[in-house]
Amino acid sequence: QVQLVESGGGLVQAGGSLRLSCAASGGAFSTDTMGWFRQAPGKERDLVASVTRIGITYYTDSVKGRFTISRDNAKNTVYLQMTSLEPEDTAVYYCAARPRWVRVGWNYWGQGTQVTVSS
Repeated sequence: QVQLVESGGGLVQAGGSLRLSCAASGGAFSTDTMGWFRQAPGKERDLVASVTRIGITYYTDSVKGRFTISRDNAKNTVYLQMTSLEPEDTAVYYCAARPRWVRVGWNYWGQGTQVTVSS
């Protein structure tokens, strides 16, 4: 069973930066694609960014140029470097992972970490 443990959330002023980390336990095959989702109060959980084991990345439009996703395969850890943060980025951020053969949906989820951006 894969477990995902996030860290790095917190309170930051607008324009500031935060770095989220997500460490995965379990087999590397189960975490071929790793991603970050976020959910603001009263809103759906949306994909922010994802990265495959070979480094193919995806970003939602609202974070392009501000957020960078990366991973360390040796540590089975994914990172989300967030810069130029805006109050609209305030949300609970969740790490997720899925095996290579899964194309839709995500099999594994972290517990979430709160990111609050003050204006």
